[in-house]
Amino acid sequence: MNSKLKNEANDYLFEAILQLNNVDECYDFFEDICTVNEIKSISQRIAVAKMLREGHIYSDIVAATGASTATISRVNRSLLYGNNGYDTVFDRLENKKD
Repeated sequence: MNSKLKNEANDYLFEAILQLNNVDECYDFFEDICTVNEIKSISQRIAVAKMLREGHIYSDIVAATGASTATISRVNRSLLYGNNGYDTVFDRLENKKD
């Protein structure tokens, strides 16, 4: 966990997100709290992370997602040296399919 990020307001935000029960509720909440571009940026990053995790090369990821190589590099650094947040989510999504 990034101690620079940890504060009461962020705790409240994350607790609020954990109260959402389904995709429709997520759409409603995130459309209220974020701009369309912010949502697109976040969804682009998770798509990039998924493709990196699957072993795709940068040029394929750029073509599929429209992400810049700088964004892809940033996401790759998070996958390699971050807090394993992407891995937690991807592992749970994969287990949900079973």
